[in-house]
Amino acid sequence: MSPPQKLPRSPLTVVLFILSKLPLGALQWLANLYSGLIGRINSARARHTVERNLLIAFPELSQQQRQILSSSTLQAQFQSMLEFVKCWGNPPAWSIAQIKQVQGQHLLEEALNQRKGLILVLSHFGSWEISNAWVSQFTDLVIMYKPSSNQPLEQLVLKARSSLGTTLVPTDKSGVRQMLAALKQGRVTAILPDHSPEESGGIYSDFFGCPVLTGTLVSRLAHKTQCAVLQMSCMRLPDLSGFSISFEPMDRCIAGADLQASVDTLNRSFEQMIRRYPEHYHWNYKRFKANPLLENIYYVPDDQVAAQIVKAQQHRQSTQKNSST
Repeated sequence: MSPPQKLPRSPLTVVLFILSKLPLGALQWLANLYSGLIGRINSARARHTVERNLLIAFPELSQQQRQILSSSTLQAQFQSMLEFVKCWGNPPAWSIAQIKQVQGQHLLEEALNQRKGLILVLSHFGSWEISNAWVSQFTDLVIMYKPSSNQPLEQLVLKARSSLGTTLVPTDKSGVRQMLAALKQGRVTAILPDHSPEESGGIYSDFFGCPVLTGTLVSRLAHKTQCAVLQMSCMRLPDLSGFSISFEPMDRCIAGADLQASVDTLNRSFEQMIRRYPEHYHWNYKRFKANPLLENIYYVPDDQVAAQIVKAQQHRQSTQKNSST
């Protein structure tokens, strides 16, 4: 991928530049202010999506508990967005200096020393962009990248990732082939698979009890290469003094021949982490409508949500039963 070209200044370019130079504490304060304003607007789209996702994922919580969690989630999400701008607009050394704690570093080192390839699996959780610089101290990453239509943001991101020595590959079959070749050479790739794929690139798997179309890329790459697979996350410390990176092992069935079991393992691992720290997950994405029976799940009244989910679960169970006979 060619290096980013310098673009003429635009209002957004200037805003992004200014934001990237503000102190981190100031950005976090701005995020708190903005999330507070959104939280007071009942019709705000971001708030509605977050609250509907929380109703689906945590039906056992009271409405008041979900509203409190929704506010915490919106605040954390806007903080992450501005932290990304700060990360992209500064040298890698800045991001590395923000990492105050590392858990499971020995797992990363062991995987790198084996030289059999490594997939770092991330979800849209916490401040994952900051972790890229820290990992790049030890290895060059190969990641998929879909260009943004927002040119000022596109140039900022490309410049940041180029400074890390990251190899960017397209989100198509040629990119998959490049990732496969890199893993066979013992290299490292980072993948965020918790999005809704095309029908041809996914299978249905439960996520918080909902059968949703889930990508198979991690599972297929792991099976073909038998490389190591670790779950990586980057969370903001409670006192806002920096960030903590965590590496956790994935169940080895993720590299097995049973594709369904592998994808189920991936979703289950994400769910377990999110349940521990629900406010750090980016709940603004309409993940649960990745199923034809749930395509209206974000538009029906609250009291109809559970019935739609039960219908989707029953359909999946019936489909599985029919396919096994």
